[in-house]
Amino acid sequence: MEFNFSKKVLGLKPSAIREILKYTADPSVIPFAAGNPAPDAFPVKAVEEISEKILKENPILALQYSITEGYPPLREALKEDLIKRGCFDPEVDDLIITSGAQQANELSAKVFCDEGDTLLCEAPSFIGSLNAFKSYNVNLVGVQLDSDGINLEKLEETIKAQKCVKLLYLIPNFQNPTGLTMSLEKRKAVYELARKYDFVILEDDPYGDLRFAGEEIPSIKSMDTDGRVIYSRTFSKILAPGIRVGYVAAPKEIISKIIVCKQVSDVHTNIWAQVVAERFIATCDMDKHFADLRKIYKRKCDLMIKGLEENFSSKVKFTRPEGGLFIWCTLPEGSDMMGFCKKAVADYKVAVVPGNAFLVDDNELSTSFRINFSTPTDEQIVKGCEILGKLSKEMFGE
Repeated sequence: MEFNFSKKVLGLKPSAIREILKYTADPSVIPFAAGNPAPDAFPVKAVEEISEKILKENPILALQYSITEGYPPLREALKEDLIKRGCFDPEVDDLIITSGAQQANELSAKVFCDEGDTLLCEAPSFIGSLNAFKSYNVNLVGVQLDSDGINLEKLEETIKAQKCVKLLYLIPNFQNPTGLTMSLEKRKAVYELARKYDFVILEDDPYGDLRFAGEEIPSIKSMDTDGRVIYSRTFSKILAPGIRVGYVAAPKEIISKIIVCKQVSDVHTNIWAQVVAERFIATCDMDKHFADLRKIYKRKCDLMIKGLEENFSSKVKFTRPEGGLFIWCTLPEGSDMMGFCKKAVADYKVAVVPGNAFLVDDNELSTSFRINFSTPTDEQIVKGCEILGKLSKEMFGE
């Protein structure tokens, strides 16, 4: 039978990252392509004890249907935390628990964008969100990144050139895939452009708590004076991605629409996972937990940077993130990036992600690739950098 698929899915392709991750099923492949948290960052014992207590003392709470907005104690705890961060006004804002930040971003696009409306994003940007946006047949347009965030001149030019700009999707902290952080000046300027041209900013902040160097920078949401910023966060990088608990804060009118969309999507987020998340932040020393996470990621990032400095061709450039999970490597202009990536995994057993996977049009040329320092072991980081460094010198010279 020949299937007549909807226009919404005809253009969607399997995630390039997921396709490359198939190689990592081979234990001999070094997993620089993944974006998973470090295995030693998972608070396994705490989750085990919390889960056991929940199932002993209140099993029906964790096993029964729940409300779409999310587990009330968790919502209140997160609101209090966001208030402390200057990201939540109880008079204006509300908050809903989602199935990871991915759903928060997808539902935000669903709420605001009709087919053909323009949604702007950084170029490159997170492939999961890009595919979610594409599924709504939006006019998705990428805007060039500079070392301190989105290029403001290009952004304003794009806004003027496109019709019906509804959303601007940004990852200001330790951006996926580049590891770059948007400066305070650019955050303020982007917000002013949103006011000037009347569009909404979707601020995705999955890595903000993983800063291990540099100074904290206020979120764009904390600058929001007229209700045009949607703020998306997740437990995936600070607790465990498998529990699929994220949340989004925005003006109450926006959240009310997201609630309706979520009701027809999955009814509510896994309630057991929500209770675990609430109990974790209520009973654990979160300051110590964050300090431990930052220590792990700083050590692993420093180790990878050292490996890149000592082994790579001088013609290969790379970012030096102050947090998060990723480093963005750029080969010399005109290089065969795909050839490099394919040779790395097929011949040398090191999996990296081609840079074009993070572009709106993955057929667009790119000379960059993403590597991840959180997933591989320290031994794999050292060995993988040596292998990729040898390959880079074979292809590009010292």
